[in-house]
Amino acid sequence: MPSAIPSPPDGRRPSIGTRPEAAALLGWLTDPEAPRLCVVTGPAGSGKTALLGWLAAHETRARRGRARTDRTLVPLAGQSALGVAWTLANRLGVVARTPADLVHTLATSEARRTGRTVLLLTDLHAAAEPEAVADLLAGLAEVGRIRLVVEARTGTRPPRAARTTIVDLDRDLDLDGDAGAAPAPRLPDLSDPAAVCAADPLLVTTGYATASTDDHGGLRDAWLRAGQAVCAADGPAGRALVLLTALGDGADPRLRPALAERAAAAPWRVRWARHRGDVTPPWPGPVAVLGATAGGPSADLVLVGDRTGTVRLLREADASGAGRLAHRAGGRITALAPTADGTVLLLDERGRLHTVRGTAPRPPYLERLTEAVSTTLSRHPGTALAAIAGSVVVGDRLGSVHAFGVNGLHQAASHSGRVTAVTAVESETPFVCSGGADGTVRLWTPGRPPVPEPLAERRAPVVALHAAPTPGGPLVAAAWADGRVELIPAEGGRRRVFRPGPAVRAVAVTATGALLVGTDESLVCLDPRGK
Repeated sequence: MPSAIPSPPDGRRPSIGTRPEAAALLGWLTDPEAPRLCVVTGPAGSGKTALLGWLAAHETRARRGRARTDRTLVPLAGQSALGVAWTLANRLGVVARTPADLVHTLATSEARRTGRTVLLLTDLHAAAEPEAVADLLAGLAEVGRIRLVVEARTGTRPPRAARTTIVDLDRDLDLDGDAGAAPAPRLPDLSDPAAVCAADPLLVTTGYATASTDDHGGLRDAWLRAGQAVCAADGPAGRALVLLTALGDGADPRLRPALAERAAAAPWRVRWARHRGDVTPPWPGPVAVLGATAGGPSADLVLVGDRTGTVRLLREADASGAGRLAHRAGGRITALAPTADGTVLLLDERGRLHTVRGTAPRPPYLERLTEAVSTTLSRHPGTALAAIAGSVVVGDRLGSVHAFGVNGLHQAASHSGRVTAVTAVESETPFVCSGGADGTVRLWTPGRPPVPEPLAERRAPVVALHAAPTPGGPLVAAAWADGRVELIPAEGGRRRVFRPGPAVRAVAVTATGALLVGTDESLVCLDPRGK
């Protein structure tokens, strides 16, 4: 491979862009058949970091018919493998609990990527866990649309992949940007919530992942549960809020008021949070679907379905148990839709409809409507489900939304690709809200054309959606596969954002305007501040 060239006779250093190593990197970047991993190696002072910085800033034209390659520069100095995994997950728009989880998620993700992603990773030799980080990067090098340039000083074990391009800067050019590692920053007191929230979150992650041997009163468990969201949070108040939602019931009782004080500037107030292992009240189990009852004597109840198909009833006020939903739908439930008369409609993993009747008798026309929808879905499975008075709303894998009503069928081709979630709101002008694998959230009133502009859009699939009328107007909760949740006033107004850390499985808006967020290991209830 090309090596560095000496300085010209007049003593001027060559421009980085004219060096053979730069040409080699550009050739690797634009060659679709090149190995996915490129290792830039050389001694201290040979210009490795400067070369990667130049590549990050250098503009290249996309070939006709191909999207431009996105380049992301990520320093590895001082980072643990866990911190690197969370940093890359946030940059790449996915959720990952561990380094191994990141590799798996990227290999199977539906995230909307435009073109290839190139990760430029500097200072592997200065990472807190260089070998563990190298193993993570080796796994990422096997992921289809991701390519990596890794800087590793001579003598450092680089990532090992089946095919690797090596760029060796084997001469000392004394270029700025690679003069040696800076002194390691000092860890904060990992038991002090104020110090932890104020510190660099990646430094704290390194401390908890590599230097910590105790639980620090429950603060470490909370950080490791929600760390990706903590690292992405906006300032100390945002980090305090996420940690507060992630505290287990066995945490030091002094932590909760200390974190609540520091989260006062955040846009949310934590009403309650329940996590795997909690016993007072008990954790309701992994959340697969959520629903808020539509009215009547059970208006304060929340329906929580798990991956086995069990649907529990919880009280909105404190998440205490109130029984189970008796149903015969076997297997996993992918959506549920409570109706105003107490009936609950369920969509199973095969896309078929099931009805759980309430105590009040149903009008005959609703029975006929539900039976007609059930018959239709037995032939054409649904992917999403919602209900309002007199209508059942279903999404399909082709991107269309169907509103079956007593006055006929209305349809809208709302999405490119599968409809992943639908919800409906009974108001002065009833509306349907749908989310799709295309990352958009769209509004539609059956019988009218869909609103042309999306209510929200991200470069990740929508994974959950729910809307409800509240005292301040209809609110829409939307969650995406990148871990972001938004609470959106349907009629305009301030939007609020929350990330719980783990991947979001379900969301719901209660009649009081609270937001419920469910994951595989937690259920959180938040009240927006300044409603």
